[in-house]
Amino acid sequence: MTSSLSKILQSTTSSTNETSKPTSTAPKEASYPHPTISKGSCRSGKSESFPLTRRCLCLIIVSGLPTSGKSTRSQQLYNYLSNRIADSKYRLHLISDESLSISRSVYDLSSLPAHTRSANASEKDARATIYGAVKRVLSDKDIVILDGLNYIKGWRYQLHCESKAVRTPSCILQIGCSVDKAREVNEARLEKREAGASRAVNKEEEATSSATTSGDMIVDSAEPYEPGNWDNLVFRYEEPNPMTRWDSPLFTLIWEDDDAQTNKVFSDLWDAIAGEARKVVRPNQATIQRGREESGDYLYLLDRETSDVVKRIVEAQREGDDVDEVRIPSGSVELTIHLPTGKKVGLPQLQRLRRAFMGLNRGGIGLEAVGDMKSSRLRDTFVTYLNDAFEKDE
Repeated sequence: MTSSLSKILQSTTSSTNETSKPTSTAPKEASYPHPTISKGSCRSGKSESFPLTRRCLCLIIVSGLPTSGKSTRSQQLYNYLSNRIADSKYRLHLISDESLSISRSVYDLSSLPAHTRSANASEKDARATIYGAVKRVLSDKDIVILDGLNYIKGWRYQLHCESKAVRTPSCILQIGCSVDKAREVNEARLEKREAGASRAVNKEEEATSSATTSGDMIVDSAEPYEPGNWDNLVFRYEEPNPMTRWDSPLFTLIWEDDDAQTNKVFSDLWDAIAGEARKVVRPNQATIQRGREESGDYLYLLDRETSDVVKRIVEAQREGDDVDEVRIPSGSVELTIHLPTGKKVGLPQLQRLRRAFMGLNRGGIGLEAVGDMKSSRLRDTFVTYLNDAFEKDE
């Protein structure tokens, strides 16, 4: 990835090529009044469709330097994926700062004192808006393309955790760009704004009206960054690392990539999110709902099973002075409790452990540490809990 990022992005005939509409247009169904949610199917009747072998769902996070071509690449990816979705029940969404009407000035920290930059409320509010838009549409029937800076690794980790919580895979599409080329694009936009701001606004309004009529989607408003803001964002950019789970899998497109290379990267991305190479996403153990006793007497069974185990330990120690193991019957098998060597476990200590175990299971806290809490396994898990506690005491 490092070698690929060292390339210079593909030069264009004019500085506005990045903001121009791509040659392939999004299907007409992609036009929608809400800025983040596309209505209905993204199926294109004119393009070849590929049936999904398994559920297609993914959060695609686009990342890169400011003015590096992220919006153009995001629109190209949107068009590519819309042509590959064959089932109308799957939906495709393109979320960006422009679609949410977020100005690029919210990222400007150049006017703030150094000690207050970490508490920049405008940028935090913007990220909260983006996070809410992603969370609303993220499901097992949606593909979400998040077009934006996404330059903070903690922010990418937060998005990764959100997608994992709903069993949705996530991946990163990095737009590789040299700093000099990205600065050149931003400076060209600044010059264009200064030369004819009013005329440019009128042309943009006409282009927007025409695109709305034809069903196309404007991918970039060509709004430049202020020089100080641009330099600050480049300085703060945290490049994705494929060795971390929240930045993996990582796909890279650079400026010089032609249509063939772009389609190859998009094809690899498709295989990662919908092909046989797609990984099964499992939520963290702490977020899984554990099984509960459906008969309604779960607390009674919990109290009975734990009391019986404590009673057997006390009786075994009463019969002998040097008891290292206690056999506990559990159905057709026999469980073993390993007591601390050379130490007698008193009833007060056993009762404390029992109350702690019951508190964990009654309140639903810490279940990932003691396993499935159905009544058939209460005795087994309590024995495991005691063995772990006694092992820590030694």
